[in-house]
Amino acid sequence: METVSSLHLSRRRLIGAAIVFPFTASLVRAADSSLAFGELYGKFSVLGLEFSDKVKRLAGQEISMKGFMAPPLKAEAQFFVLTEVPMSLCPFCSSDADWPDNIVVVYLLEKQTFVQPRQTIEVRGTLEYGSWTDLETGFVSLLRIRQAEYSAV
Repeated sequence: METVSSLHLSRRRLIGAAIVFPFTASLVRAADSSLAFGELYGKFSVLGLEFSDKVKRLAGQEISMKGFMAPPLKAEAQFFVLTEVPMSLCPFCSSDADWPDNIVVVYLLEKQTFVQPRQTIEVRGTLEYGSWTDLETGFVSLLRIRQAEYSAV
């Protein structure tokens, strides 16, 4: 009797796991695809900041990131800088050596109305890393989120 009872219980667990697993897996993927400012860099060496393993793993994938919008350089720009803390001035750089460790450039899919600098936003888009210069603006970046959209949190 106990063997039949334990077999029946095992089937219930197996069926329950089969139902729950797809939802659990999607939650793990969603959590893994979010990126925090503290996860951008792995260490600082004589060569400067080194990207974290998580950034390298998520490169080319859709991610989400929360932060603050720095005031744009110009109103018609289709990009902005996502910062860890609210800023009153845009922290643009002339070289990647000047790059602060708590900003990410966000290139939008389409122009959106900019938000107040103290409003927390969530950005979703494709992560890129490595030094790159925007030919149109001359803006130098080490981290970018492309094809992005954002919303107030």
